[in-house]
Amino acid sequence: MITKAIIPVAGWGTRMLPITKSIEKCMLPVGTRPVIDYIVQDVVRAGVKDIYFVVGEQSTQVQSYYRSNIQLNDYLCRAGKQDKLPLVAPLRDVRIHFLTQPGTGGYGTSIPVGLASEFIEQGESAFVIMGDQFFWRDDGGSNAADLAELVESRGLSAGLLGNPVEEEFIPQTGIIETDNQGNFVRIIEKPKLEEAPSNLSNSSFYVLNKEIFELARILPANPKRGEFELTDAINAYIDGGGVIVVGEAKGEYMECGSPSGWLKANNAMAKNATC
Repeated sequence: MITKAIIPVAGWGTRMLPITKSIEKCMLPVGTRPVIDYIVQDVVRAGVKDIYFVVGEQSTQVQSYYRSNIQLNDYLCRAGKQDKLPLVAPLRDVRIHFLTQPGTGGYGTSIPVGLASEFIEQGESAFVIMGDQFFWRDDGGSNAADLAELVESRGLSAGLLGNPVEEEFIPQTGIIETDNQGNFVRIIEKPKLEEAPSNLSNSSFYVLNKEIFELARILPANPKRGEFELTDAINAYIDGGGVIVVGEAKGEYMECGSPSGWLKANNAMAKNATC
């Protein structure tokens, strides 16, 4: 069973400026919850017991959200609003950890994964889910649980979820290519529709093993783009004979790192009274 989740949330959220000058990107509200909490709920439903947030040096809001607020609790009790207490209670039976990503030095998606590598044991796998997006499911299910089950059923230690997209969006995103067994081959960036190997976009929703965590820690920056990219670690693992199974995500994909994506997520969630 996978009991650890790594959630990188250190980005500045420059596409969402100026609001992200004072509100951390992962804490932007979607409905009545911050973006990050939808990811947390998903992994908790999957049985995760340790959540590692990789935060920026100035981060305070994630920490505040996931700890008890004694003053607020006292006010709710005095105001006769005890029914609100479960909404603001800390997570039960889940340990929260914070790893600080330095503001200087390398940049890219593999940096937070490399920072977390020391907390992953040999032979262990963990979820890695980027903190500015989530899947909304109205069936109460968990994509993390589904991916873990798929990885285990194949006798593997790594997997990723693809997000099915409509044809018009295929030339705008990275599309996953798989072999005839449903295993990851590569990501093709913005292919022509007629050349696309599938309709599955990379959703940055992973189960990664210790070997991939270590590759993320030691690999140099991508020579073409100058960034430390998690896909480079994944490709290196594949090149070394590793196998990563690809699953199809369920639910509506909510990309909240851009103004249009965040507004779309809020419009969708406004229709759901439980958000």
